[in-house]
Amino acid sequence: MKTSENLVTEYFENVLDSVGDGVIVIDGQWCITFMNPAAEEISGISRRLAEGSPFSAFFGSEHILTEMVAKTAETGMTISDHENVVLTKGSHATPVNATTSPLLLADGERIGVVLVLRDLTNIRELEEAVRRADRLSTLGALAAGLAHEIKNPLGGIKGAAQLLERELPEGSELREYTSIMLKEAGRVNKIVEELLSLTSPRKLALEQVNLHRVIGDIVMLQKKAAGEKVVAFQQKFDLSIPPIRADESLLTQLFLNLIKNALEAVESGGQIRITTRMVSDYSMTQKGERMSRMVAVDI
Repeated sequence: MKTSENLVTEYFENVLDSVGDGVIVIDGQWCITFMNPAAEEISGISRRLAEGSPFSAFFGSEHILTEMVAKTAETGMTISDHENVVLTKGSHATPVNATTSPLLLADGERIGVVLVLRDLTNIRELEEAVRRADRLSTLGALAAGLAHEIKNPLGGIKGAAQLLERELPEGSELREYTSIMLKEAGRVNKIVEELLSLTSPRKLALEQVNLHRVIGDIVMLQKKAAGEKVVAFQQKFDLSIPPIRADESLLTQLFLNLIKNALEAVESGGQIRITTRMVSDYSMTQKGERMSRMVAVDI
């Protein structure tokens, strides 16, 4: 039968086992007397092997942790390091927040050190994501400024080419050059517009779109684009699907990319299957709108 002391000990061990932070208890002889599952996970060290062994046997190479434990054992101070501790598990490095606190008896006698480890991997990833977003924002602003600087003189070049084309007589050899100038100016303008669309999302032009017509037009074009490559397109459409509310330009670009990728991936003699269907077990609602059923397109 368990004594009340054993029950209390078991209770506190269960509490520590449930804590998300790693907890390691080191006694006055620098031996590990307790290690919870979180500490085992963070450090990559088996608690079965660690408990009862010298702290230095498993953490001797972690000089910052060793110094923190030694200073707390000597002075009784609580020490934290949020930046510099990185535990290495094989080839994997885990950044941690480490805190050492004195383990005290009721009369204040120091009998060991409690080391608490908190995994900072997710926090570091979020910090890196924020830094990356800042860099992209700066790059976006630079790209937008550059695009506007190109767009302004480009308009002048295009206007001058149009005037020159009107001045030249029909059949003039020079008109071929103005046609090329206008065509290339249009191409550069399209590139600039795409660059601007990356830096600032354009407003969606939502309208009722016939999904099957959009896909059918793309398939017809890609059949011609395939050239000598023999690829069969199998289209199986659910004709009960009504027109959908979408931006036709973006929808066309989306399916053009998907079908082009499929065409590039399949070998000559292969087949590309495109099916559409209503999804009865999934729906979504936009704020202020009624619930809408979804359409699935498989390519």
